Amino acid sequence: MIPQELIKKIRQIQIYTSRMVNTSFAGQYESVFKGRGMQFDEVREYTPGDDIRSIDWNVTARTGRPYIKRFVEEREMTVIFAVDLSASGAFGTINKMKNDLAAEFCAVLSFAAAKNNDKVGLLIFTDRIDLYIPPKKGSRHILRLIRELLYFRPEKRKTDINLAIEYLGRVVRKKATVFLVSDFIGSNFVKPLGLLINVTM
Repeated sequence: MIPQELIKKIRQIQIYTSRMVNTSFAGQYESVFKGRGMQFDEVREYTPGDDIRSIDWNVTARTGRPYIKRFVEEREMTVIFAVDLSASGAFGTINKMKNDLAAEFCAVLSFAAAKNNDKVGLLIFTDRIDLYIPPKKGSRHILRLIRELLYFRPEKRKTDINLAIEYLGRVVRKKATVFLVSDFIGSNFVKPLGLLINVTM
């Protein structure tokens, strides 16, 4: 049973982040995370000014009139948040802990991704892998991710960023944009991070 206080907090984050996404942030998300390729959309009749390199010669030959192939940018992406929720995150100001800021950051980007029809996944880690939720679409899925971020209580106090990077390298089989959310109180993770970028980004 989820405490009422947590339900209220999830709702507040949802309202706050949705407002940001619906105003200024959505366009920024789309411009930064552009599609990675082009996919076929339709064949339509040629009009003056169209690129002649796009002419579909098969359809043109069948109909006796010039037709072109139209392509659109492939927009769908996979976004994964790797979030360090070790004990050092339970520190901050009177109003907000670092872990709360991490949850809000993930929420803003997650709702922007959902609006863009992208898949979102979550990895929570300390000095072990605490939780992995594979990427999926939809607002209900996003709310589950936010709930897990807010509800999580670490059993371990330390951070092992290397372990998280290695784990993602094993479970992420397709290209994805990975956000590593941490205060980076750790060591010797720069080289493994470079390997992760080469494999999954």
